[in-house]
Amino acid sequence: MRNLLMKIKPECFEDLIAILALYRPGPLESGMVEDFIKRKRDPSKMTYDPPALEPILKDTYGVIVYQEQVMAIANRLAGFSLGQADLLRRAMGKKKPDEMEKQKAQFLQGAKKHHLSERKAEKLFDLMAHFAGYGFNKSHSAAYALVTYQTAYLKTHHPTEFMAALLTSEMGNADKMVGYFTECRDLGIRVLPPDVNQSHKNFTVVESAIRFGLAAIKNVGEGAVESILETRQSAGPFRSFLEFCHRIDLRKVNKRVLEGLIKVGAFDSTGVRRAPLMAVLEQAVEEGAAVQQERERGQTSIFGHGDETDAGHTAFVDSPLPDLPEWDQAQKLKYERELTGFYITAHPLAQYEAAIRRFATTTMEDLSEVADGHEVKLCGIITTVKPMVTKKGDRMAYFQLEDLHGLVEVIAFPDLYKTASAHIVPESLVQVTGTVDRVEKGTRLKGIRIESLMELQVRAVTRINIRLSDGPDASTRLDQLHQVLRRHPGPTAIYFTFCLPASIEADTAPLPGLTASPSEKLVAEVEGKGAVALLSEWTASTSGSSALPQEAR
Repeated sequence: MRNLLMKIKPECFEDLIAILALYRPGPLESGMVEDFIKRKRDPSKMTYDPPALEPILKDTYGVIVYQEQVMAIANRLAGFSLGQADLLRRAMGKKKPDEMEKQKAQFLQGAKKHHLSERKAEKLFDLMAHFAGYGFNKSHSAAYALVTYQTAYLKTHHPTEFMAALLTSEMGNADKMVGYFTECRDLGIRVLPPDVNQSHKNFTVVESAIRFGLAAIKNVGEGAVESILETRQSAGPFRSFLEFCHRIDLRKVNKRVLEGLIKVGAFDSTGVRRAPLMAVLEQAVEEGAAVQQERERGQTSIFGHGDETDAGHTAFVDSPLPDLPEWDQAQKLKYERELTGFYITAHPLAQYEAAIRRFATTTMEDLSEVADGHEVKLCGIITTVKPMVTKKGDRMAYFQLEDLHGLVEVIAFPDLYKTASAHIVPESLVQVTGTVDRVEKGTRLKGIRIESLMELQVRAVTRINIRLSDGPDASTRLDQLHQVLRRHPGPTAIYFTFCLPASIEADTAPLPGLTASPSEKLVAEVEGKGAVALLSEWTASTSGSSALPQEAR
Protein backbone atom coordinates (compact mmCIF):
# COMPACT_ATOMS: atom_id res chain seq x y z
CA MET A 1 0.00 0.00 0.00
CA ARG A 2 2.81 2.44 0.82
CA ASN A 3 4.43 1.79 -2.54
CA LEU A 4 1.10 2.37 -4.28
CA LEU A 5 0.55 5.64 -2.41
CA MET A 6 4.01 6.87 -3.37
CA LYS A 7 3.39 6.00 -7.02
CA ILE A 8 -0.07 7.58 -7.23
CA LYS A 9 0.69 10.62 -5.01
CA PRO A 10 -2.91 11.35 -3.94
CA GLU A 11 -3.89 15.01 -4.15
CA CYS A 12 -7.55 14.95 -3.22
CA PHE A 13 -10.14 12.87 -1.40
CA GLU A 14 -11.30 11.26 -4.68
CA ASP A 15 -7.77 9.86 -5.11
CA LEU A 16 -7.99 8.15 -1.71
CA ILE A 17 -11.31 6.56 -2.68
CA ALA A 18 -9.80 5.26 -5.93
CA ILE A 19 -6.64 3.93 -4.25
CA LEU A 20 -8.64 1.87 -1.77
CA ALA A 21 -10.74 0.46 -4.62
CA LEU A 22 -7.62 -0.38 -6.65
CA TYR A 23 -5.66 -2.00 -3.83
CA ARG A 24 -7.01 -5.50 -4.38
CA PRO A 25 -5.54 -8.56 -6.14
CA GLY A 26 -7.73 -8.20 -9.27
CA PRO A 27 -6.88 -4.60 -10.18
CA LEU A 28 -3.23 -5.02 -9.16
CA GLU A 29 -2.80 -8.05 -11.43
CA SER A 30 -4.89 -6.75 -14.36
CA GLY A 31 -2.80 -3.68 -15.21
CA MET A 32 -5.55 -1.28 -14.12
CA VAL A 33 -3.31 0.33 -11.52
CA GLU A 34 -0.50 1.07 -13.99
CA ASP A 35 -3.04 2.54 -16.41
CA PHE A 36 -4.49 4.71 -13.64
CA ILE A 37 -1.03 6.01 -12.63
CA LYS A 38 -0.01 6.84 -16.23
CA ARG A 39 -3.19 8.81 -16.86
CA LYS A 40 -2.95 10.68 -13.56
CA ARG A 41 0.65 11.70 -14.26
CA ASP A 42 0.02 12.59 -17.90
CA PRO A 43 -3.48 14.00 -18.60
CA SER A 44 -2.82 13.71 -22.35
CA LYS A 45 -3.24 9.94 -21.99
CA MET A 46 -6.81 10.40 -20.76
CA THR A 47 -9.23 9.78 -23.63
CA TYR A 48 -13.02 9.67 -23.56
CA ASP A 49 -14.51 7.86 -26.52
CA PRO A 50 -17.33 8.73 -26.77
CA PRO A 51 -17.05 12.15 -25.03
CA ALA A 52 -20.14 11.34 -22.96
CA LEU A 53 -17.86 9.18 -20.78
CA GLU A 54 -15.96 12.20 -19.40
CA PRO A 55 -18.36 13.22 -16.59
CA ILE A 56 -18.57 9.56 -15.53
CA LEU A 57 -14.83 8.72 -15.59
CA LYS A 58 -13.16 12.09 -15.01
CA ASP A 59 -12.52 11.50 -11.27
CA THR A 60 -10.68 8.25 -12.08
CA TYR A 61 -8.69 9.63 -15.03
CA GLY A 62 -10.67 7.70 -17.64
CA VAL A 63 -10.31 4.30 -15.93
CA ILE A 64 -13.40 2.33 -14.89
CA VAL A 65 -12.72 1.71 -11.19
CA TYR A 66 -16.15 1.49 -9.55
CA GLN A 67 -19.23 -0.64 -10.08
CA GLU A 68 -21.30 2.55 -10.03
CA GLN A 69 -19.42 3.74 -13.13
CA VAL A 70 -20.45 0.63 -15.05
CA MET A 71 -24.06 1.27 -14.07
CA ALA A 72 -23.82 4.98 -15.00
CA ILE A 73 -22.44 4.16 -18.47
CA ALA A 74 -25.27 1.71 -19.13
CA ASN A 75 -27.82 4.23 -17.87
CA ARG A 76 -26.61 7.30 -19.78
CA LEU A 77 -25.24 5.79 -22.98
CA ALA A 78 -27.62 2.84 -23.49
CA GLY A 79 -30.79 3.98 -21.73
CA PHE A 80 -30.77 1.26 -19.05
CA SER A 81 -32.85 1.89 -15.97
CA LEU A 82 -30.87 1.76 -12.72
CA GLY A 83 -32.40 -1.64 -12.01
CA GLN A 84 -31.38 -2.94 -15.45
CA ALA A 85 -27.91 -1.42 -15.01
CA ASP A 86 -27.51 -3.28 -11.72
CA LEU A 87 -28.44 -6.57 -13.43
CA LEU A 88 -25.80 -5.81 -16.08
CA ARG A 89 -23.21 -5.17 -13.36
CA ARG A 90 -24.01 -8.49 -11.70
CA ALA A 91 -23.81 -10.38 -15.00
CA MET A 92 -20.43 -8.85 -15.80
CA GLY A 93 -19.12 -9.67 -12.34
CA LYS A 94 -20.17 -13.32 -12.59
CA LYS A 95 -19.07 -13.58 -16.27
CA LYS A 96 -21.85 -16.01 -17.26
CA PRO A 97 -21.64 -16.35 -21.11
CA ASP A 98 -25.37 -16.77 -21.76
CA GLU A 99 -26.34 -13.85 -19.57
CA MET A 100 -23.54 -11.70 -20.99
CA GLU A 101 -24.75 -12.25 -24.57
CA LYS A 102 -28.27 -11.31 -23.56
CA GLN A 103 -27.06 -8.15 -21.82
CA LYS A 104 -24.76 -7.24 -24.70
CA ALA A 105 -27.60 -7.38 -27.22
CA GLN A 106 -29.72 -5.15 -25.01
CA PHE A 107 -26.78 -2.73 -24.53
CA LEU A 108 -26.06 -2.47 -28.27
CA GLN A 109 -29.72 -1.84 -29.01
CA GLY A 110 -29.91 0.89 -26.37
CA ALA A 111 -26.63 2.48 -27.48
CA LYS A 112 -27.91 2.68 -31.05
CA LYS A 113 -30.92 4.67 -29.86
CA HIS A 114 -28.47 7.07 -28.17
CA HIS A 115 -26.64 7.60 -31.47
CA LEU A 116 -23.61 5.43 -30.65
CA SER A 117 -22.19 3.36 -33.51
CA GLU A 118 -22.24 -0.41 -33.18
CA ARG A 119 -18.43 -0.56 -33.33
CA LYS A 120 -18.01 1.92 -30.51
CA ALA A 121 -20.80 0.31 -28.52
CA GLU A 122 -19.17 -3.14 -28.77
CA LYS A 123 -15.78 -1.70 -27.81
CA LEU A 124 -17.33 0.08 -24.84
CA PHE A 125 -19.23 -3.02 -23.72
CA ASP A 126 -16.04 -5.13 -23.85
CA LEU A 127 -14.20 -2.45 -21.87
CA MET A 128 -16.95 -2.41 -19.26
CA ALA A 129 -16.94 -6.21 -19.07
CA HIS A 130 -13.17 -6.23 -18.52
CA PHE A 131 -13.18 -3.70 -15.69
CA ALA A 132 -16.48 -4.74 -14.13
CA GLY A 133 -14.89 -7.96 -12.93
CA TYR A 134 -12.52 -5.89 -10.79
CA GLY A 135 -14.76 -2.92 -9.99
CA PHE A 136 -15.37 -2.05 -6.35
CA ASN A 137 -18.39 -0.45 -4.74
CA LYS A 138 -17.56 3.27 -4.52
CA SER A 139 -19.77 3.91 -1.50
CA HIS A 140 -17.82 1.30 0.47
CA SER A 141 -14.48 2.68 -0.69
CA ALA A 142 -15.56 6.22 0.20
CA ALA A 143 -16.38 5.15 3.75
CA TYR A 144 -12.96 3.51 4.11
CA ALA A 145 -11.31 6.59 2.61
CA LEU A 146 -12.98 8.85 5.16
CA VAL A 147 -11.70 6.71 8.03
CA THR A 148 -8.26 6.66 6.36
CA TYR A 149 -8.23 10.45 6.15
CA GLN A 150 -9.41 10.88 9.73
CA THR A 151 -6.82 8.49 11.16
CA ALA A 152 -4.05 10.02 9.04
CA TYR A 153 -5.00 13.46 10.35
CA LEU A 154 -4.96 12.27 13.96
CA LYS A 155 -1.65 10.47 13.55
CA THR A 156 -0.08 13.55 11.94
CA HIS A 157 -1.36 16.18 14.37
CA HIS A 158 -1.87 14.14 17.56
CA PRO A 159 0.55 11.19 17.19
CA THR A 160 0.94 10.34 20.88
CA GLU A 161 -2.78 10.32 21.60
CA PHE A 162 -3.45 8.40 18.40
CA MET A 163 -0.90 5.67 19.15
CA ALA A 164 -2.13 5.35 22.75
CA ALA A 165 -5.68 4.80 21.48
CA LEU A 166 -4.45 2.38 18.83
CA LEU A 167 -2.51 0.30 21.38
CA THR A 168 -5.56 0.22 23.65
CA SER A 169 -7.81 -0.91 20.80
CA GLU A 170 -5.55 -3.87 20.05
CA MET A 171 -4.80 -5.05 23.59
CA GLY A 172 -4.52 -8.82 23.43
CA ASN A 173 -3.45 -8.83 19.77
CA ALA A 174 0.31 -9.23 20.13
CA ASP A 175 0.85 -9.50 16.36
CA LYS A 176 -0.36 -5.95 15.78
CA MET A 177 0.99 -4.43 18.98
CA VAL A 178 4.57 -5.42 18.14
CA GLY A 179 4.32 -3.32 15.00
CA TYR A 180 2.70 -0.44 16.88
CA PHE A 181 5.54 -0.39 19.40
CA THR A 182 8.01 -0.10 16.54
CA GLU A 183 5.90 2.65 15.01
CA CYS A 184 6.02 4.55 18.31
CA ARG A 185 9.79 4.25 18.35
CA ASP A 186 10.03 5.45 14.74
CA LEU A 187 7.83 8.44 15.63
CA GLY A 188 10.02 9.26 18.62
CA ILE A 189 7.28 8.38 21.12
CA ARG A 190 8.47 6.62 24.27
CA VAL A 191 6.33 3.78 25.63
CA LEU A 192 6.86 3.74 29.39
CA PRO A 193 6.59 0.47 31.33
CA PRO A 194 3.63 -0.32 33.62
CA ASP A 195 3.65 1.52 36.95
CA VAL A 196 1.33 0.98 39.91
CA ASN A 197 1.44 4.72 40.60
CA GLN A 198 1.12 6.02 37.04
CA SER A 199 -0.66 3.45 34.88
CA HIS A 200 -4.39 3.34 34.27
CA LYS A 201 -6.44 0.52 32.83
CA ASN A 202 -5.62 1.43 29.22
CA PHE A 203 -2.62 3.01 27.51
CA THR A 204 -2.56 6.69 28.43
CA VAL A 205 -0.63 9.79 27.41
CA VAL A 206 1.82 11.10 30.01
CA GLU A 207 3.29 14.39 28.79
CA SER A 208 4.90 13.39 25.47
CA ALA A 209 5.05 9.64 26.20
CA ILE A 210 2.63 6.71 26.48
CA ARG A 211 2.24 4.85 29.76
CA PHE A 212 1.57 1.12 29.52
CA GLY A 213 -1.93 0.05 30.57
CA LEU A 214 -2.35 -2.38 33.46
CA ALA A 215 -5.06 -4.31 31.61
CA ALA A 216 -2.49 -5.26 28.95
CA ILE A 217 -0.56 -7.41 31.46
CA LYS A 218 -1.40 -11.11 31.49
CA ASN A 219 -3.00 -12.44 34.69
CA VAL A 220 -3.99 -8.90 35.74
CA GLY A 221 -7.75 -9.03 35.41
CA GLU A 222 -10.28 -6.21 35.37
CA GLY A 223 -11.08 -6.67 39.07
CA ALA A 224 -7.42 -6.35 40.02
CA VAL A 225 -6.98 -3.23 37.88
CA GLU A 226 -10.07 -1.56 39.37
CA SER A 227 -8.89 -2.38 42.90
CA ILE A 228 -5.46 -0.83 42.27
CA LEU A 229 -6.91 2.31 40.72
CA GLU A 230 -9.59 2.77 43.42
CA THR A 231 -7.06 2.34 46.24
CA ARG A 232 -4.64 4.78 44.61
CA GLN A 233 -7.42 7.29 44.00
CA SER A 234 -8.74 7.16 47.55
CA ALA A 235 -5.48 7.14 49.52
CA GLY A 236 -2.74 8.37 47.21
CA PRO A 237 0.25 6.69 45.55
CA PHE A 238 1.95 3.59 46.88
CA ARG A 239 5.27 4.33 48.57
CA SER A 240 6.62 0.79 48.69
CA PHE A 241 5.83 -2.78 47.73
CA LEU A 242 5.02 -3.77 51.31
CA GLU A 243 2.69 -0.79 51.72
CA PHE A 244 1.00 -1.83 48.48
CA CYS A 245 0.37 -5.30 49.93
CA HIS A 246 -1.06 -3.75 53.10
CA ARG A 247 -3.44 -1.37 51.32
CA ILE A 248 -4.62 -3.35 48.30
CA ASP A 249 -7.44 -5.91 48.42
CA LEU A 250 -5.43 -9.13 48.21
CA ARG A 251 -8.56 -11.10 47.37
CA LYS A 252 -8.60 -9.29 44.00
CA VAL A 253 -4.89 -8.62 43.63
CA ASN A 254 -3.57 -12.07 44.47
CA LYS A 255 -0.04 -13.45 44.48
CA ARG A 256 -0.18 -14.32 40.78
CA VAL A 257 -1.11 -10.74 39.91
CA LEU A 258 1.65 -9.37 42.16
CA GLU A 259 4.20 -11.64 40.55
CA GLY A 260 3.24 -10.35 37.11
CA LEU A 261 3.43 -6.73 38.25
CA ILE A 262 6.91 -7.28 39.67
CA LYS A 263 8.19 -9.04 36.56
CA VAL A 264 7.10 -6.26 34.20
CA GLY A 265 8.62 -3.56 36.42
CA ALA A 266 5.42 -2.01 37.77
CA PHE A 267 7.14 -1.34 41.12
CA ASP A 268 10.39 0.04 39.68
CA SER A 269 9.34 3.61 40.50
CA THR A 270 9.37 2.78 44.24
CA GLY A 271 13.14 2.50 43.99
CA VAL A 272 13.57 -1.24 44.49
CA ARG A 273 14.87 -3.92 42.16
CA ARG A 274 12.71 -6.70 40.76
CA ALA A 275 14.74 -9.70 41.98
CA PRO A 276 14.57 -8.78 45.72
CA LEU A 277 10.82 -8.17 45.44
CA MET A 278 10.28 -11.64 44.01
CA ALA A 279 12.27 -13.05 46.92
CA VAL A 280 9.97 -11.47 49.53
CA LEU A 281 6.70 -11.87 47.62
CA GLU A 282 5.40 -14.77 49.71
CA GLN A 283 6.24 -13.04 52.98
CA ALA A 284 4.74 -9.72 51.85
CA VAL A 285 1.45 -11.36 50.82
CA GLU A 286 1.16 -13.22 54.13
CA GLU A 287 1.89 -10.08 56.14
CA GLY A 288 -0.46 -7.98 54.04
CA ALA A 289 -3.27 -10.51 54.44
CA ALA A 290 -2.76 -10.60 58.21
CA VAL A 291 -2.79 -6.80 58.45
CA GLN A 292 -6.00 -6.63 56.43
CA GLN A 293 -7.68 -9.26 58.61
CA GLU A 294 -6.80 -7.31 61.74
CA ARG A 295 -7.99 -4.10 60.13
CA GLU A 296 -11.35 -5.68 59.33
CA ARG A 297 -11.69 -6.62 63.00
CA GLY A 298 -10.92 -3.03 63.94
CA GLN A 299 -7.73 -3.97 65.77
CA THR A 300 -4.28 -2.41 65.70
CA SER A 301 -1.77 -4.26 63.53
CA ILE A 302 -0.14 -7.16 65.35
CA PHE A 303 3.04 -6.27 63.49
CA GLY A 304 3.28 -2.92 65.21
CA HIS A 305 3.04 -0.90 62.03
CA GLY A 306 0.59 1.54 63.55
CA ASP A 307 -2.73 3.01 62.54
CA GLU A 308 -3.95 4.62 59.34
CA THR A 309 -2.74 8.19 58.99
CA ASP A 310 -4.91 11.05 57.83
CA ALA A 311 -3.61 10.60 54.32
CA GLY A 312 -4.83 7.03 54.28
CA HIS A 313 -1.40 5.46 54.53
CA THR A 314 -0.24 3.07 57.18
CA ALA A 315 2.60 4.49 59.26
CA PHE A 316 5.11 1.67 59.18
CA VAL A 317 8.72 1.01 58.40
CA ASP A 318 9.42 -1.39 55.56
CA SER A 319 11.21 -4.60 56.34
CA PRO A 320 14.67 -4.65 54.75
CA LEU A 321 14.89 -6.41 51.40
CA PRO A 322 17.50 -9.09 50.72
CA ASP A 323 20.63 -7.84 48.98
CA LEU A 324 20.23 -9.80 45.76
CA PRO A 325 21.68 -8.95 42.34
CA GLU A 326 19.15 -7.64 39.85
CA TRP A 327 18.08 -9.77 36.89
CA ASP A 328 20.12 -9.14 33.78
CA GLN A 329 18.56 -7.43 30.77
CA ALA A 330 17.85 -10.70 28.97
CA GLN A 331 15.90 -12.06 31.95
CA LYS A 332 13.89 -8.85 32.31
CA LEU A 333 12.98 -8.86 28.63
CA LYS A 334 12.02 -12.54 28.81
CA TYR A 335 9.56 -11.88 31.65
CA GLU A 336 8.20 -8.76 29.95
CA ARG A 337 7.42 -10.68 26.82
CA GLU A 338 5.88 -13.61 28.70
CA LEU A 339 3.47 -11.30 30.49
CA THR A 340 2.64 -8.75 27.81
CA GLY A 341 3.37 -10.49 24.52
CA PHE A 342 6.21 -8.12 23.62
CA TYR A 343 9.32 -6.38 24.94
CA ILE A 344 8.75 -3.13 26.83
CA THR A 345 11.99 -1.61 28.13
CA ALA A 346 14.05 -2.62 25.10
CA HIS A 347 13.95 -4.99 22.14
CA PRO A 348 16.67 -7.65 21.74
CA LEU A 349 16.65 -7.02 17.99
CA ALA A 350 17.24 -3.27 18.20
CA GLN A 351 21.03 -3.60 18.07
CA TYR A 352 20.74 -5.87 15.02
CA GLU A 353 18.52 -3.53 13.01
CA ALA A 354 21.18 -2.84 10.37
CA ALA A 355 21.88 -6.56 9.94
CA ILE A 356 18.17 -7.33 9.63
CA ARG A 357 17.78 -4.72 6.91
CA ARG A 358 20.67 -6.29 5.06
CA PHE A 359 19.77 -9.97 5.32
CA ALA A 360 15.94 -9.80 5.13
CA THR A 361 14.04 -9.29 1.89
CA THR A 362 10.87 -8.14 3.67
CA THR A 363 9.43 -7.51 7.14
CA MET A 364 6.42 -8.91 8.98
CA GLU A 365 4.67 -5.61 8.31
CA ASP A 366 5.00 -5.98 4.54
CA LEU A 367 4.51 -9.75 4.38
CA SER A 368 0.79 -9.36 3.65
CA GLU A 369 1.69 -7.67 0.37
CA VAL A 370 3.88 -10.57 -0.82
CA ALA A 371 2.21 -12.98 -3.25
CA ASP A 372 1.20 -16.44 -2.05
CA GLY A 373 3.95 -18.99 -2.72
CA HIS A 374 6.64 -16.32 -3.13
CA GLU A 375 10.00 -17.00 -1.48
CA VAL A 376 11.18 -14.48 1.14
CA LYS A 377 13.90 -14.10 3.76
CA LEU A 378 12.87 -12.91 7.22
CA CYS A 379 15.17 -12.11 10.14
CA GLY A 380 14.07 -12.08 13.74
CA ILE A 381 13.99 -13.76 17.12
CA ILE A 382 12.21 -17.05 17.80
CA THR A 383 9.75 -16.46 20.64
CA THR A 384 7.88 -19.77 21.04
CA VAL A 385 8.41 -23.28 19.68
CA LYS A 386 5.83 -26.07 19.40
CA PRO A 387 7.57 -29.39 18.60
CA MET A 388 5.51 -32.13 16.97
CA VAL A 389 5.91 -35.72 15.81
CA THR A 390 4.38 -36.81 12.50
CA LYS A 391 2.47 -40.05 11.99
CA LYS A 392 5.68 -41.50 10.57
CA GLY A 393 7.53 -40.62 13.76
CA ASP A 394 9.49 -37.72 12.27
CA ARG A 395 10.07 -34.59 14.33
CA MET A 396 8.97 -31.18 13.08
CA ALA A 397 7.98 -27.87 14.67
CA TYR A 398 5.84 -24.77 14.45
CA PHE A 399 7.44 -21.62 15.83
CA GLN A 400 6.75 -17.91 16.13
CA LEU A 401 9.27 -15.56 14.54
CA GLU A 402 9.25 -11.92 15.60
CA ASP A 403 10.97 -8.94 14.03
CA LEU A 404 10.64 -5.27 14.96
CA HIS A 405 7.32 -5.04 13.11
CA GLY A 406 5.32 -8.14 14.00
CA LEU A 407 5.03 -11.92 14.27
CA VAL A 408 4.61 -14.78 11.84
CA GLU A 409 4.18 -18.52 12.30
CA VAL A 410 6.82 -20.67 10.60
CA ILE A 411 6.51 -24.37 9.81
CA ALA A 412 9.68 -26.44 9.94
CA PHE A 413 8.85 -29.75 8.25
CA PRO A 414 10.89 -32.88 9.12
CA ASP A 415 13.60 -32.39 6.46
CA LEU A 416 14.29 -28.84 7.62
CA TYR A 417 13.99 -29.74 11.30
CA LYS A 418 16.71 -32.38 10.94
CA THR A 419 19.23 -29.82 9.71
CA ALA A 420 18.15 -26.75 11.69
CA SER A 421 16.82 -28.02 15.04
CA ALA A 422 19.77 -26.42 16.87
CA HIS A 423 18.51 -23.01 15.74
CA ILE A 424 14.81 -23.68 16.45
CA VAL A 425 14.87 -22.70 20.12
CA PRO A 426 13.37 -19.71 21.96
CA GLU A 427 15.48 -16.52 21.97
CA SER A 428 17.44 -17.67 18.90
CA LEU A 429 18.29 -14.94 16.36
CA VAL A 430 17.81 -16.39 12.89
CA GLN A 431 17.27 -15.77 9.22
CA VAL A 432 14.41 -17.89 7.86
CA THR A 433 14.05 -18.52 4.15
CA GLY A 434 10.61 -19.77 3.24
CA THR A 435 7.56 -19.47 1.02
CA VAL A 436 4.50 -17.41 1.87
CA ASP A 437 1.50 -19.58 2.70
CA ARG A 438 -1.92 -17.91 2.80
CA VAL A 439 -4.29 -19.83 5.07
CA GLU A 440 -7.72 -19.12 6.52
CA LYS A 441 -6.26 -17.71 9.75
CA GLY A 442 -3.82 -15.41 7.97
CA THR A 443 -0.28 -15.69 6.62
CA ARG A 444 2.41 -18.13 7.65
CA LEU A 445 5.77 -19.24 6.28
CA LYS A 446 6.81 -22.69 5.07
CA GLY A 447 10.44 -22.91 6.08
CA ILE A 448 13.10 -23.85 3.52
CA ARG A 449 16.30 -22.87 5.32
CA ILE A 450 17.19 -21.50 8.77
CA GLU A 451 20.52 -19.88 9.61
CA SER A 452 21.97 -18.08 12.59
CA LEU A 453 21.85 -14.32 12.11
CA MET A 454 25.14 -13.96 13.98
CA GLU A 455 26.87 -16.48 11.71
CA LEU A 456 25.56 -14.64 8.66
CA GLN A 457 27.06 -11.42 9.97
CA VAL A 458 30.43 -13.01 10.62
CA ARG A 459 30.56 -14.56 7.15
CA ALA A 460 29.65 -11.25 5.53
CA VAL A 461 32.48 -9.31 7.15
CA THR A 462 35.61 -9.09 5.01
CA ARG A 463 37.71 -6.86 7.24
CA ILE A 464 37.76 -5.21 10.65
CA ASN A 465 38.80 -1.57 10.51
CA ILE A 466 39.52 0.12 13.85
CA ARG A 467 39.99 3.88 14.07
CA LEU A 468 42.34 5.23 16.74
CA SER A 469 42.94 8.86 17.63
CA ASP A 470 46.45 10.02 18.42
CA GLY A 471 47.30 10.89 22.01
CA PRO A 472 49.84 10.38 24.79
CA ASP A 473 48.17 7.14 25.85
CA ALA A 474 47.99 5.66 22.33
CA SER A 475 50.58 3.00 23.13
CA THR A 476 48.68 1.89 26.23
CA ARG A 477 45.41 1.74 24.32
CA LEU A 478 47.03 -0.31 21.57
CA ASP A 479 48.27 -2.84 24.12
CA GLN A 480 44.82 -3.12 25.68
CA LEU A 481 43.18 -3.39 22.28
CA HIS A 482 45.60 -6.15 21.31
CA GLN A 483 44.51 -8.12 24.40
CA VAL A 484 40.83 -7.67 23.49
CA LEU A 485 41.42 -8.91 19.94
CA ARG A 486 43.30 -11.96 21.23
CA ARG A 487 40.20 -12.92 23.24
CA HIS A 488 38.18 -13.11 20.01
CA PRO A 489 40.16 -15.36 17.65
CA GLY A 490 38.88 -15.65 14.10
CA PRO A 491 39.85 -15.47 10.42
CA THR A 492 39.10 -11.80 9.67
CA ALA A 493 41.97 -9.43 8.89
CA ILE A 494 42.42 -6.33 11.06
CA TYR A 495 43.28 -2.83 9.81
CA PHE A 496 43.94 0.35 11.78
CA THR A 497 43.24 3.94 10.80
CA PHE A 498 45.22 6.44 12.90
CA CYS A 499 43.62 9.87 13.19
CA LEU A 500 46.48 12.40 13.39
CA PRO A 501 46.49 16.17 13.94
CA ALA A 502 45.47 18.49 11.10
CA SER A 503 42.76 16.00 10.01
CA ILE A 504 45.35 13.60 8.65
CA GLU A 505 44.51 9.89 8.61
CA ALA A 506 46.95 7.03 8.13
CA ASP A 507 45.78 3.53 7.20
CA THR A 508 47.77 0.40 7.98
CA ALA A 509 48.10 -2.77 5.99
CA PRO A 510 46.53 -5.91 7.48
CA LEU A 511 48.24 -6.59 10.79
CA PRO A 512 50.50 -9.62 10.38
CA GLY A 513 49.72 -12.51 12.68
CA LEU A 514 46.60 -10.87 14.16
CA THR A 515 43.07 -11.74 13.09
CA ALA A 516 39.76 -11.83 14.97
CA SER A 517 36.14 -12.91 14.81
CA PRO A 518 33.78 -9.95 14.25
CA SER A 519 30.97 -10.24 16.76
CA GLU A 520 28.74 -8.12 18.96
CA LYS A 521 30.83 -9.16 21.98
CA LEU A 522 33.96 -7.83 20.33
CA VAL A 523 32.17 -4.58 19.48
CA ALA A 524 31.03 -4.23 23.09
CA GLU A 525 34.56 -4.73 24.42
CA VAL A 526 36.12 -2.32 21.95
CA GLU A 527 33.51 0.41 22.27
CA GLY A 528 31.90 -0.11 25.65
CA LYS A 529 28.14 0.38 25.47
CA GLY A 530 26.52 0.52 22.05
CA ALA A 531 27.09 -1.49 18.91
CA VAL A 532 27.97 -0.98 15.27
CA ALA A 533 26.54 -2.71 12.23
CA LEU A 534 28.50 -5.68 11.01
CA LEU A 535 28.68 -5.00 7.30
CA SER A 536 30.99 -6.02 4.51
CA GLU A 537 33.56 -3.63 5.92
CA TRP A 538 33.38 -3.52 9.69
CA THR A 539 34.55 -0.42 11.56
CA ALA A 540 35.09 0.38 15.21
CA SER A 541 36.89 3.35 16.65
CA THR A 542 38.51 4.41 19.88
CA SER A 543 39.43 7.93 20.88
CA GLY A 544 39.96 10.17 23.86
CA SER A 545 41.91 9.44 27.00
CA SER A 546 40.21 6.28 28.21
CA ALA A 547 41.46 2.91 27.13
CA LEU A 548 38.56 1.79 24.98
CA PRO A 549 36.02 4.59 24.88
CA GLN A 550 32.79 4.75 22.96
CA GLU A 551 32.92 6.30 19.51
CA ALA A 552 31.90 4.58 16.29
CA ARG A 553 31.68 5.50 12.67
